[in-house]
Amino acid sequence: MYDFINAACEIAREIGEYQKEQLSKPRHVEFKGEINLVTEVDKACEKRIVSFLKDRFPSHDIIAEEGGGHNTKSEWCWHVDPLDGTVNYTHRYPLFAVSLGLAHKGKVVVGVVYEPNLDELFVAERGGGALLNDKPIRVSSNKKLIECMFCTGFPYEKELMKESLDNFSKMLFHARALRRDGVASTDLCYVACGRFDGFWERGLFSWDVAAGSLVIEEAGGRVSSYNGGPLDIMSREVIATNGHMHDAVLNILGEKK
Repeated sequence: MYDFINAACEIAREIGEYQKEQLSKPRHVEFKGEINLVTEVDKACEKRIVSFLKDRFPSHDIIAEEGGGHNTKSEWCWHVDPLDGTVNYTHRYPLFAVSLGLAHKGKVVVGVVYEPNLDELFVAERGGGALLNDKPIRVSSNKKLIECMFCTGFPYEKELMKESLDNFSKMLFHARALRRDGVASTDLCYVACGRFDGFWERGLFSWDVAAGSLVIEEAGGRVSSYNGGPLDIMSREVIATNGHMHDAVLNILGEKK
């Protein structure tokens, strides 16, 4: 895995620096939906990442947010979010990230998330632990919901919004605090390093959760579907916690079986 991790870290840092350089410049914004944006920076970042990965690992598949992937029917597949937090980026709100997760036969084995403004590089290898800037990280030890700060996100699909607002309201009465940052990849990594105690969201894609979910698992946390079953990164949903109150969160969200 050493070559995979080094390659992912190399391109993530390069892309993050480019994003910072472009942040203050005028940009062209297009709409993929009513509120779902894409900029020329997203496209340029994805083009560079895909080219880099194809050059280094030509037999690997690539699933990337803006559709510039690579399909060879390989057992290896990169899940790439070239600019997680596009709305933040468009408004020059300085929280966004680059996320790369490598799956083998559908199971994520390498995860790299880089947040350029804080120069924070989260790295995980299946069975090898999780790191933040080369130092081991662990999830929090909080066991009571009232001791916890959670994070969530709201989907672009309006049909999912009511459920998201309902779940936000439910958790608001159980947790110490709730946040909504708009960058799922870093939200997951923040659970991994103990800044958040948990995160949940529906309407996500594999490129949003592949890397961050592995970082959490390797930091000692738990990730699952909304019904408590194993996480499928293609399922468009995730609940992630430090593990101690995972069942309590599932009970509040109402889908534990």
